[in-house]
Amino acid sequence: MHVLVVHNRYASAQPSGENKVVDQEVELLRSGGHRVELFERRSDDIGSMSLLAKAALPLRVPWNAAVRRELADRLRAERPDVVHVHNVFPLLSPAVLAACADAGVPAVATLHNYTQICPPGTLQRDGRPCTECVGATPLPAVRHGCYRGSRLATVPLAVSLSANRKRWWSGVERFLCISGAQRDVLVNAGMPAERLAVKHNFVPDPDARRTDTGEHVLYLGRLAEAKGVRLLMAAWDEIAAGGGVGVPLVIAGTGPLEAEVSAWAAGRDDVRWVGLLDTAECQKAIARSVAVVAPSTWLEAFGLVVVEAMAAGVPVVAAGHGAFVELVEDGVTGLLHQPGESASLASGIRRIAAEPDRNRAMGEAARRRYEQGFSPAVGLDRLVEEYRTAIAGRSALTRDGDTRASWGDGNNR
Repeated sequence: MHVLVVHNRYASAQPSGENKVVDQEVELLRSGGHRVELFERRSDDIGSMSLLAKAALPLRVPWNAAVRRELADRLRAERPDVVHVHNVFPLLSPAVLAACADAGVPAVATLHNYTQICPPGTLQRDGRPCTECVGATPLPAVRHGCYRGSRLATVPLAVSLSANRKRWWSGVERFLCISGAQRDVLVNAGMPAERLAVKHNFVPDPDARRTDTGEHVLYLGRLAEAKGVRLLMAAWDEIAAGGGVGVPLVIAGTGPLEAEVSAWAAGRDDVRWVGLLDTAECQKAIARSVAVVAPSTWLEAFGLVVVEAMAAGVPVVAAGHGAFVELVEDGVTGLLHQPGESASLASGIRRIAAEPDRNRAMGEAARRRYEQGFSPAVGLDRLVEEYRTAIAGRSALTRDGDTRASWGDGNNR
């Protein structure tokens, strides 16, 4: 199969699970004998743009006509079987869908978050769940400055969501939701259920697996409010006040709360902040863990670190909402805590560290869960199956006449 992957890469200064998923899927497809090519933009390139180009960038977030022409020309020349779209913000835009329609190539899109119904894609505001924009105009997001705390920065995202909603829903043959929990939210928001499929992210089998009960509790991810970092700090302070759990907390990652985390960890024997780790270092850190914690306060659409822990035979303590409820069998492959409650998180960490035999059994169950649902073999089968479904769907529409929304020249945006 000939696949063209479309992706706007996130800035390399911040850890991106989405970039990782795209890279792993490309390698997986190629290892399976498929021809895979890339149509990419990189957010890292924004820094080297001229002042004029930077000033014009918000105008191209909803629609980038140059990208439409470039991609359509490439599709006509190379004729891939299917286009797989990932992130299009900020340098690509939904114009990539018009390019697919121009060239008559079916499009599949992985939904890594909730940007189809929420401008920042988090369904969260001020640390709490928020659905004000779901099924309505995204004006509340602008009023509250939901993207990076800025009304001005939120405007292009809100305009794109409002102007391109029908284009997304009519121009994609198959949407790949990364969890059933995410699919339920999107269907309830009005997205076309018949084209929303669940395809979990897979994780490569790691080089390192846990061989004992571990030497630390690990948080691995972006240092941001939505990821529950402040919640974790409060829970760990409570644990420390009660005498600790016998192992330190290791925090790996960077992000907007980096200065706060590093100051909190400074001078403590029970906490280590180690910054951003590469892939091999991440695998080793996970394999040496008593448990991995995932205390996100927002409704995670998946939770890559949870499955990475499973692959290494390590149990997790995760927030009991969103996709985590789907990934973690409470008491079997890990523990779920009450979302947003530091005392519940502290209790979960204490429990999972206090019973080595039960911890070991949970780790073994987690590894079995990984093999059954998140291995590369399972991921490849599901991915190719969805591509074939999309190709068949486009072929049927071509034969019968496509009655969905017209693409025109962009005037119906």
